[in-house]
Amino acid sequence: MITEAVAQAVRRARTAQARIAGLPQSALDDMVAAVGWAGYREDEAQRIARSSHAETGLGDPDALFGLQRHRVLGMLRDLHGVRTVGVIGEDPARGLVTLAKPLGVIAVATPATAPGPGILCNALPMLKTGNAMVFTPHPRARRTTEETVRLIRSALAAVGAPEDLVQCLEVSGKEATSALMSAADHVVAIGGSGTVRRAYQSGTPAIGAGVGNPTVIVDETADLADAAEKIMTGAGFNNGTSCSSESNVLVHASVAERFRALCAEYGAHLCDADETAWVRKALWPDGTTLDRALVGRTAQEIARAAGIDTDPCAPPAVLVLDCPDLHASDPLLTEKLSPVVTLGVYEDFAEAVETQAALLDRCGRGHSCGIHSSRPERVMAVAARVDTCRVVVNQSTMTNTGSFTSGVPFTTVLSCGSWGGTSVSGNLTWSHLLNCTTVSRPLPERRPDPRALFGRHWDPAHGGDAAA
Repeated sequence: MITEAVAQAVRRARTAQARIAGLPQSALDDMVAAVGWAGYREDEAQRIARSSHAETGLGDPDALFGLQRHRVLGMLRDLHGVRTVGVIGEDPARGLVTLAKPLGVIAVATPATAPGPGILCNALPMLKTGNAMVFTPHPRARRTTEETVRLIRSALAAVGAPEDLVQCLEVSGKEATSALMSAADHVVAIGGSGTVRRAYQSGTPAIGAGVGNPTVIVDETADLADAAEKIMTGAGFNNGTSCSSESNVLVHASVAERFRALCAEYGAHLCDADETAWVRKALWPDGTTLDRALVGRTAQEIARAAGIDTDPCAPPAVLVLDCPDLHASDPLLTEKLSPVVTLGVYEDFAEAVETQAALLDRCGRGHSCGIHSSRPERVMAVAARVDTCRVVVNQSTMTNTGSFTSGVPFTTVLSCGSWGGTSVSGNLTWSHLLNCTTVSRPLPERRPDPRALFGRHWDPAHGGDAAA
Protein backbone atom coordinates (compact mmCIF):
# COMPACT_ATOMS: atom_id res chain seq x y z
CA MET A 1 0.00 0.00 0.00
CA ILE A 2 2.66 2.54 1.07
CA THR A 3 5.12 1.53 -1.62
CA GLU A 4 2.52 1.73 -4.37
CA ALA A 5 1.10 5.06 -3.16
CA VAL A 6 4.58 6.58 -3.11
CA ALA A 7 5.46 5.14 -6.52
CA GLN A 8 2.28 6.50 -8.08
CA ALA A 9 2.74 9.97 -6.61
CA VAL A 10 6.35 10.19 -7.77
CA ARG A 11 5.44 8.86 -11.21
CA ARG A 12 2.71 11.49 -11.63
CA ALA A 13 5.10 14.18 -10.41
CA ARG A 14 7.75 13.17 -12.94
CA THR A 15 5.22 13.23 -15.76
CA ALA A 16 4.01 16.68 -14.74
CA GLN A 17 7.52 17.99 -14.36
CA ALA A 18 8.46 16.72 -17.81
CA ARG A 19 5.50 18.65 -19.25
CA ILE A 20 6.86 21.98 -18.03
CA ALA A 21 10.47 21.28 -19.03
CA GLY A 22 11.53 23.89 -21.56
CA LEU A 23 8.83 26.39 -20.65
CA PRO A 24 9.97 30.02 -20.75
CA GLN A 25 10.50 32.04 -17.60
CA SER A 26 7.25 33.90 -18.21
CA ALA A 27 5.23 30.67 -17.99
CA LEU A 28 6.79 29.68 -14.66
CA ASP A 29 6.29 33.21 -13.36
CA ASP A 30 2.61 33.07 -14.30
CA MET A 31 2.20 29.80 -12.38
CA VAL A 32 3.88 31.34 -9.35
CA ALA A 33 1.69 34.45 -9.48
CA ALA A 34 -1.48 32.35 -9.80
CA VAL A 35 -0.59 30.14 -6.85
CA GLY A 36 0.56 33.13 -4.82
CA TRP A 37 -2.70 34.97 -5.43
CA ALA A 38 -4.73 31.90 -4.49
CA GLY A 39 -2.94 31.75 -1.15
CA TYR A 40 -3.00 35.52 -0.58
CA ARG A 41 -6.71 36.05 -1.29
CA GLU A 42 -8.41 37.10 1.91
CA ASP A 43 -11.19 34.51 1.71
CA GLU A 44 -8.84 31.61 1.01
CA ALA A 45 -6.27 32.68 3.59
CA GLN A 46 -9.02 32.95 6.20
CA ARG A 47 -10.35 29.52 5.25
CA ILE A 48 -6.94 27.84 5.52
CA ALA A 49 -6.22 29.58 8.83
CA ARG A 50 -9.53 28.48 10.34
CA SER A 51 -9.02 24.93 9.06
CA SER A 52 -5.53 24.78 10.55
CA HIS A 53 -6.64 25.98 13.96
CA ALA A 54 -9.72 23.77 14.06
CA GLU A 55 -7.73 20.69 13.08
CA THR A 56 -4.53 21.11 15.08
CA GLY A 57 -5.61 23.32 17.97
CA LEU A 58 -2.27 25.12 17.56
CA GLY A 59 -1.80 28.84 17.41
CA ASP A 60 -4.38 31.52 16.72
CA PRO A 61 -6.54 31.75 13.56
CA ASP A 62 -6.03 35.51 13.18
CA ALA A 63 -2.27 35.11 13.49
CA LEU A 64 -2.27 32.20 11.03
CA PHE A 65 -4.22 34.32 8.56
CA GLY A 66 -1.80 37.23 8.88
CA LEU A 67 1.22 34.95 8.71
CA GLN A 68 0.08 33.34 5.47
CA ARG A 69 -0.52 36.64 3.69
CA HIS A 70 2.69 38.17 5.03
CA ARG A 71 4.86 35.28 3.91
CA VAL A 72 3.21 34.82 0.52
CA LEU A 73 3.65 38.52 -0.24
CA GLY A 74 7.26 38.46 0.93
CA MET A 75 8.04 35.31 -1.02
CA LEU A 76 6.58 36.78 -4.22
CA ARG A 77 8.63 39.93 -3.69
CA ASP A 78 11.83 37.91 -3.37
CA LEU A 79 11.00 35.81 -6.45
CA HIS A 80 9.86 38.69 -8.63
CA GLY A 81 12.19 39.29 -11.59
CA VAL A 82 14.55 36.45 -10.63
CA ARG A 83 15.76 34.33 -13.55
CA THR A 84 15.61 30.57 -12.95
CA VAL A 85 15.42 29.27 -16.54
CA GLY A 86 18.22 28.93 -19.06
CA VAL A 87 21.26 31.18 -18.68
CA ILE A 88 21.29 32.72 -15.22
CA GLY A 89 24.89 33.90 -15.08
CA GLU A 90 27.75 34.91 -17.38
CA ASP A 91 31.37 35.73 -16.52
CA PRO A 92 33.13 36.66 -19.78
CA ALA A 93 36.44 37.36 -18.01
CA ARG A 94 36.58 33.74 -16.89
CA GLY A 95 34.87 32.28 -19.94
CA LEU A 96 32.00 30.84 -17.89
CA VAL A 97 28.26 30.61 -18.50
CA THR A 98 25.82 29.14 -15.93
CA LEU A 99 22.54 27.48 -16.86
CA ALA A 100 19.78 26.65 -14.36
CA LYS A 101 17.93 23.35 -14.33
CA PRO A 102 15.38 21.94 -11.85
CA LEU A 103 16.17 19.38 -9.17
CA GLY A 104 13.24 17.18 -10.24
CA VAL A 105 10.74 15.78 -7.74
CA ILE A 106 11.07 17.19 -4.24
CA ALA A 107 9.68 15.42 -1.19
CA VAL A 108 8.51 17.99 1.35
CA ALA A 109 7.83 17.01 4.97
CA THR A 110 5.66 19.61 6.67
CA PRO A 111 4.92 20.30 10.35
CA ALA A 112 1.64 20.68 12.22
CA THR A 113 2.38 24.31 13.09
CA ALA A 114 1.18 26.78 10.41
CA PRO A 115 0.78 24.16 7.66
CA GLY A 116 -0.88 26.56 5.19
CA PRO A 117 1.97 29.11 5.01
CA GLY A 118 4.51 26.28 5.17
CA ILE A 119 3.09 24.53 2.11
CA LEU A 120 2.42 27.64 0.03
CA CYS A 121 5.80 29.20 0.70
CA ASN A 122 7.63 26.01 -0.21
CA ALA A 123 5.54 25.54 -3.35
CA LEU A 124 6.22 29.04 -4.69
CA PRO A 125 10.04 28.82 -5.02
CA MET A 126 9.82 25.18 -6.10
CA LEU A 127 7.46 26.09 -8.94
CA LYS A 128 9.60 29.11 -9.80
CA THR A 129 12.54 26.75 -10.36
CA GLY A 130 10.53 24.27 -12.43
CA ASN A 131 10.32 21.47 -9.88
CA ALA A 132 7.49 19.11 -8.94
CA MET A 133 6.75 18.33 -5.30
CA VAL A 134 4.95 15.83 -3.11
CA PHE A 135 4.02 16.96 0.39
CA THR A 136 3.91 14.46 3.22
CA PRO A 137 1.77 16.03 5.95
CA HIS A 138 2.07 15.82 9.68
CA PRO A 139 -0.78 13.47 10.74
CA ARG A 140 -2.16 16.20 12.97
CA ALA A 141 -2.53 18.56 9.98
CA ARG A 142 -3.52 16.21 7.15
CA ARG A 143 -6.86 17.83 6.34
CA THR A 144 -5.37 21.32 6.16
CA THR A 145 -2.49 20.07 4.05
CA GLU A 146 -4.91 18.45 1.63
CA GLU A 147 -7.01 21.63 1.44
CA THR A 148 -3.95 23.80 0.80
CA VAL A 149 -2.68 21.44 -1.89
CA ARG A 150 -6.12 21.43 -3.54
CA LEU A 151 -6.04 25.23 -3.58
CA ILE A 152 -2.64 25.19 -5.30
CA ARG A 153 -3.71 22.55 -7.80
CA SER A 154 -6.80 24.58 -8.74
CA ALA A 155 -4.63 27.64 -9.35
CA LEU A 156 -2.29 25.60 -11.55
CA ALA A 157 -5.17 24.18 -13.56
CA ALA A 158 -6.58 27.68 -14.09
CA VAL A 159 -3.42 28.72 -15.96
CA GLY A 160 -3.13 25.46 -17.90
CA ALA A 161 -0.32 23.98 -15.81
CA PRO A 162 -0.29 20.30 -14.78
CA GLU A 163 -1.90 19.89 -11.37
CA ASP A 164 0.36 16.98 -10.46
CA LEU A 165 3.26 19.37 -10.05
CA VAL A 166 1.94 19.65 -6.49
CA GLN A 167 0.55 16.64 -4.62
CA CYS A 168 -0.23 15.48 -1.11
CA LEU A 169 0.85 11.92 -0.36
CA GLU A 170 -2.23 9.80 0.26
CA VAL A 171 -0.68 7.82 3.10
CA SER A 172 0.72 9.14 6.38
CA GLY A 173 3.27 8.05 8.93
CA LYS A 174 7.00 7.70 9.36
CA GLU A 175 7.27 4.74 7.00
CA ALA A 176 5.46 6.58 4.20
CA THR A 177 7.55 9.70 4.75
CA SER A 178 10.79 7.71 4.62
CA ALA A 179 9.67 5.89 1.46
CA LEU A 180 8.84 9.16 -0.28
CA MET A 181 12.14 10.70 0.74
CA SER A 182 14.01 7.73 -0.71
CA ALA A 183 12.07 7.84 -4.01
CA ALA A 184 12.37 11.59 -4.64
CA ASP A 185 15.24 13.52 -6.20
CA HIS A 186 15.56 15.91 -3.28
CA VAL A 187 14.10 16.39 0.21
CA VAL A 188 13.09 19.51 2.13
CA ALA A 189 12.22 18.68 5.73
CA ILE A 190 10.51 21.00 8.20
CA GLY A 191 9.42 19.77 11.58
CA GLY A 192 10.87 17.94 14.53
CA SER A 193 14.38 16.58 14.80
CA GLY A 194 13.11 13.08 13.94
CA THR A 195 11.74 14.24 10.58
CA VAL A 196 14.95 16.05 9.72
CA ARG A 197 17.03 13.04 10.77
CA ARG A 198 14.98 10.75 8.49
CA ALA A 199 15.56 13.16 5.63
CA TYR A 200 19.33 12.95 5.99
CA GLN A 201 19.20 9.18 6.42
CA SER A 202 17.10 8.69 3.28
CA GLY A 203 20.05 8.55 0.90
CA THR A 204 18.53 11.46 -1.05
CA PRO A 205 20.08 14.95 -1.05
CA ALA A 206 18.27 16.90 1.66
CA ILE A 207 17.86 20.29 3.28
CA GLY A 208 16.42 20.40 6.77
CA ALA A 209 15.35 23.00 9.29
CA GLY A 210 16.95 23.05 12.71
CA VAL A 211 15.53 23.29 16.20
CA GLY A 212 15.10 26.89 17.29
CA ASN A 213 14.73 28.48 20.72
CA PRO A 214 16.21 31.97 20.39
CA THR A 215 17.92 33.53 23.37
CA VAL A 216 17.99 37.34 23.33
CA ILE A 217 20.23 39.79 25.18
CA VAL A 218 18.87 43.17 26.27
CA ASP A 219 21.73 45.37 27.43
CA GLU A 220 21.64 48.60 29.40
CA THR A 221 21.98 50.75 26.25
CA ALA A 222 18.91 49.29 24.53
CA ASP A 223 15.70 51.15 23.83
CA LEU A 224 13.87 49.23 26.54
CA ALA A 225 10.33 50.06 25.47
CA ASP A 226 11.08 49.03 21.89
CA ALA A 227 12.82 45.85 23.06
CA ALA A 228 9.99 44.87 25.40
CA GLU A 229 7.33 45.49 22.77
CA LYS A 230 9.14 43.48 20.09
CA ILE A 231 10.06 40.60 22.38
CA MET A 232 6.56 40.29 23.81
CA THR A 233 5.04 40.51 20.32
CA GLY A 234 7.35 37.82 18.97
CA ALA A 235 7.00 35.53 21.97
CA GLY A 236 3.21 35.73 21.90
CA PHE A 237 2.66 35.62 18.14
CA ASN A 238 0.55 32.63 17.12
CA ASN A 239 0.77 31.45 20.73
CA GLY A 240 4.52 30.99 20.54
CA THR A 241 4.39 28.07 18.10
CA SER A 242 7.12 29.43 15.83
CA CYS A 243 10.65 28.11 16.28
CA SER A 244 11.69 31.75 15.89
CA SER A 245 9.70 33.12 18.83
CA GLU A 246 11.80 34.52 21.65
CA SER A 247 12.36 31.81 24.26
CA ASN A 248 14.91 33.16 26.74
CA VAL A 249 15.78 36.77 27.54
CA LEU A 250 18.92 37.94 29.34
CA VAL A 251 18.58 41.46 30.76
CA HIS A 252 21.25 43.63 32.35
CA ALA A 253 20.71 44.00 36.09
CA SER A 254 20.60 47.80 35.96
CA VAL A 255 17.51 47.82 33.71
CA ALA A 256 15.88 44.52 34.67
CA GLU A 257 13.08 45.96 36.82
CA ARG A 258 12.20 48.60 34.25
CA PHE A 259 12.21 45.94 31.52
CA ARG A 260 9.87 43.72 33.53
CA ALA A 261 7.47 46.60 34.03
CA LEU A 262 7.48 47.33 30.30
CA CYS A 263 6.79 43.67 29.51
CA ALA A 264 3.72 43.90 31.72
CA GLU A 265 2.63 47.05 29.87
CA TYR A 266 2.87 45.11 26.60
CA GLY A 267 0.63 42.29 27.78
CA ALA A 268 2.79 39.96 29.84
CA HIS A 269 1.94 38.36 33.15
CA LEU A 270 5.05 38.39 35.35
CA CYS A 271 5.24 35.14 37.29
CA ASP A 272 6.74 35.11 40.75
CA ALA A 273 8.83 32.18 41.98
CA ASP A 274 5.80 30.12 43.01
CA GLU A 275 3.93 30.77 39.77
CA THR A 276 7.05 29.91 37.77
CA ALA A 277 7.20 26.55 39.56
CA TRP A 278 3.52 25.94 38.79
CA VAL A 279 4.02 26.69 35.07
CA ARG A 280 7.06 24.40 34.99
CA LYS A 281 4.99 21.60 36.49
CA ALA A 282 2.09 22.21 34.09
CA LEU A 283 4.20 22.31 30.93
CA TRP A 284 6.59 19.50 31.93
CA PRO A 285 4.59 17.19 34.24
CA ASP A 286 7.37 14.60 34.41
CA GLY A 287 10.13 17.21 34.55
CA THR A 288 11.43 16.60 31.02
CA THR A 289 8.64 16.00 28.48
CA LEU A 290 6.62 18.94 27.18
CA ASP A 291 2.88 18.41 27.62
CA ARG A 292 1.61 18.42 24.02
CA ALA A 293 -1.89 19.29 25.22
CA LEU A 294 -0.59 22.74 26.18
CA VAL A 295 1.59 23.35 23.11
CA GLY A 296 0.34 26.30 21.11
CA ARG A 297 -2.29 27.26 23.67
CA THR A 298 -2.89 30.80 24.87
CA ALA A 299 -1.06 32.24 27.86
CA GLN A 300 -4.42 32.38 29.63
CA GLU A 301 -5.01 28.65 29.11
CA ILE A 302 -1.53 27.78 30.33
CA ALA A 303 -1.97 30.01 33.37
CA ARG A 304 -5.28 28.32 34.13
CA ALA A 305 -3.69 24.87 33.83
CA ALA A 306 -0.97 26.00 36.23
CA GLY A 307 -3.47 27.35 38.77
CA ILE A 308 -2.56 31.02 38.22
CA ASP A 309 -5.27 33.64 38.52
CA THR A 310 -5.22 36.21 35.70
CA ASP A 311 -7.69 38.89 34.68
CA PRO A 312 -10.22 37.29 32.28
CA CYS A 313 -11.11 40.73 30.95
CA ALA A 314 -7.46 41.43 30.05
CA PRO A 315 -5.87 38.01 29.47
CA PRO A 316 -2.08 37.96 29.21
CA ALA A 317 -0.43 37.47 25.84
CA VAL A 318 2.78 36.04 27.34
CA LEU A 319 3.88 34.49 30.61
CA VAL A 320 7.29 35.75 31.76
CA LEU A 321 8.99 33.27 34.08
CA ASP A 322 11.77 34.09 36.50
CA CYS A 323 14.94 32.00 36.13
CA PRO A 324 17.66 32.97 38.60
CA ASP A 325 20.00 30.15 37.53
CA LEU A 326 20.58 30.30 33.77
CA HIS A 327 22.99 27.36 33.88
CA ALA A 328 20.69 24.91 35.62
CA SER A 329 19.34 21.81 33.92
CA ASP A 330 15.88 23.31 33.78
CA PRO A 331 13.14 22.52 31.23
CA LEU A 332 12.29 26.24 31.30
CA LEU A 333 15.43 26.74 29.23
CA THR A 334 14.40 24.23 26.54
CA GLU A 335 11.84 24.25 23.72
CA LYS A 336 8.50 25.68 24.86
CA LEU A 337 6.31 26.10 21.72
CA SER A 338 4.11 28.29 23.90
CA PRO A 339 3.75 32.01 24.70
CA VAL A 340 6.20 31.60 27.57
CA VAL A 341 9.49 33.46 28.03
CA THR A 342 12.19 32.74 30.58
CA LEU A 343 13.89 35.86 31.94
CA GLY A 344 17.30 35.97 33.57
CA VAL A 345 19.49 38.81 34.81
CA TYR A 346 23.21 39.33 34.11
CA GLU A 347 25.86 41.71 35.41
CA ASP A 348 28.62 41.47 32.79
CA PHE A 349 28.09 41.55 29.01
CA ALA A 350 30.80 39.00 28.26
CA GLU A 351 29.14 36.68 30.77
CA ALA A 352 25.79 37.18 29.01
CA VAL A 353 27.28 36.23 25.64
CA GLU A 354 28.76 33.05 27.10
CA THR A 355 25.39 32.20 28.66
CA GLN A 356 23.64 32.87 25.35
CA ALA A 357 26.05 30.55 23.54
CA ALA A 358 25.60 27.83 26.16
CA LEU A 359 21.80 28.01 25.99
CA LEU A 360 21.80 27.76 22.19
CA ASP A 361 24.18 24.80 22.36
CA ARG A 362 21.67 23.04 24.58
CA CYS A 363 18.43 23.72 22.75
CA GLY A 364 18.80 25.58 19.46
CA ARG A 365 22.31 25.35 18.12
CA GLY A 366 22.85 27.15 14.85
CA HIS A 367 19.33 28.55 14.64
CA SER A 368 19.01 32.14 15.89
CA CYS A 369 19.77 34.56 18.65
CA GLY A 370 19.10 38.24 19.19
CA ILE A 371 20.42 41.35 20.84
CA HIS A 372 18.88 44.71 21.70
CA SER A 373 21.69 47.24 22.06
CA SER A 374 22.88 50.60 20.75
CA ARG A 375 26.51 49.46 20.70
CA PRO A 376 27.62 47.96 17.34
CA GLU A 377 30.70 46.33 18.85
CA ARG A 378 28.49 44.27 21.16
CA VAL A 379 26.46 43.04 18.19
CA MET A 380 29.67 41.89 16.52
CA ALA A 381 30.85 40.28 19.76
CA VAL A 382 27.72 38.12 19.76
CA ALA A 383 28.12 37.31 16.07
CA ALA A 384 31.75 36.30 16.56
CA ARG A 385 31.21 34.17 19.66
CA VAL A 386 27.86 32.42 19.16
CA ASP A 387 27.63 29.51 16.71
CA THR A 388 24.43 30.61 15.01
CA CYS A 389 23.30 31.35 11.47
CA ARG A 390 21.30 34.43 12.45
CA VAL A 391 21.89 37.32 14.85
CA VAL A 392 18.79 39.53 14.93
CA VAL A 393 19.50 43.09 16.04
CA ASN A 394 16.90 45.38 17.64
CA GLN A 395 14.07 43.34 16.12
CA SER A 396 11.94 40.42 17.14
CA THR A 397 13.70 37.17 16.30
CA MET A 398 10.48 36.32 14.42
CA THR A 399 11.88 38.46 11.58
CA ASN A 400 14.51 35.82 10.78
CA THR A 401 12.00 34.11 8.44
CA GLY A 402 11.77 37.27 6.35
CA SER A 403 10.68 40.82 6.99
CA PHE A 404 9.85 43.95 5.03
CA THR A 405 12.05 45.88 7.46
CA SER A 406 15.21 43.81 7.06
CA GLY A 407 17.21 42.23 4.27
CA VAL A 408 16.66 38.62 5.35
CA PRO A 409 15.05 36.55 2.56
CA PHE A 410 11.62 35.10 3.21
CA THR A 411 11.54 31.38 3.91
CA THR A 412 9.84 28.67 5.92
CA VAL A 413 13.02 26.59 6.23
CA LEU A 414 15.56 27.96 8.70
CA SER A 415 18.57 25.74 8.17
CA CYS A 416 21.22 25.81 10.87
CA GLY A 417 24.45 24.66 9.25
CA SER A 418 26.60 21.93 10.70
CA TRP A 419 25.93 23.37 14.17
CA GLY A 420 22.29 22.29 13.96
CA GLY A 421 22.87 19.16 11.87
CA THR A 422 21.69 20.61 8.56
CA SER A 423 23.37 20.97 5.17
CA VAL A 424 22.64 24.66 4.56
CA SER A 425 23.82 27.55 6.70
CA GLY A 426 21.04 30.10 6.33
CA ASN A 427 17.55 30.57 4.96
CA LEU A 428 16.37 28.20 2.23
CA THR A 429 15.59 30.17 -0.95
CA TRP A 430 14.99 29.50 -4.64
CA SER A 431 18.77 29.38 -5.20
CA HIS A 432 18.95 26.10 -3.24
CA LEU A 433 16.34 24.47 -5.50
CA LEU A 434 18.32 24.41 -8.75
CA ASN A 435 20.93 22.30 -10.43
CA CYS A 436 23.46 24.36 -12.37
CA THR A 437 25.37 23.50 -15.54
CA THR A 438 28.60 25.44 -16.12
CA VAL A 439 29.93 26.02 -19.65
CA SER A 440 33.68 26.62 -19.66
CA ARG A 441 35.49 28.07 -22.71
CA PRO A 442 39.27 28.32 -23.23
CA LEU A 443 41.13 31.43 -22.13
CA PRO A 444 44.68 32.66 -22.64
CA GLU A 445 46.93 30.91 -20.15
CA ARG A 446 47.08 32.61 -16.75
CA ARG A 447 49.79 30.65 -14.90
CA PRO A 448 50.56 32.11 -11.47
CA ASP A 449 53.96 33.13 -10.18
CA PRO A 450 54.79 30.37 -7.65
CA ARG A 451 56.90 32.77 -5.60
CA ALA A 452 53.75 34.77 -4.82
CA LEU A 453 51.88 31.62 -3.79
CA PHE A 454 54.53 29.87 -1.70
CA GLY A 455 55.72 33.10 -0.08
CA ARG A 456 58.45 32.56 2.51
CA HIS A 457 58.47 28.82 1.78
CA TRP A 458 59.82 29.39 -1.78
CA ASP A 459 63.26 27.82 -2.18
CA PRO A 460 64.90 27.85 -5.65
CA ALA A 461 67.51 25.36 -4.43
CA HIS A 462 64.88 22.64 -4.15
CA GLY A 463 63.26 22.77 -7.55
CA GLY A 464 61.81 26.25 -7.40
CA ASP A 465 61.59 27.74 -10.86
CA ALA A 466 59.80 31.01 -11.29
CA ALA A 467 59.32 30.24 -14.97
CA ALA A 468 57.61 26.85 -14.31
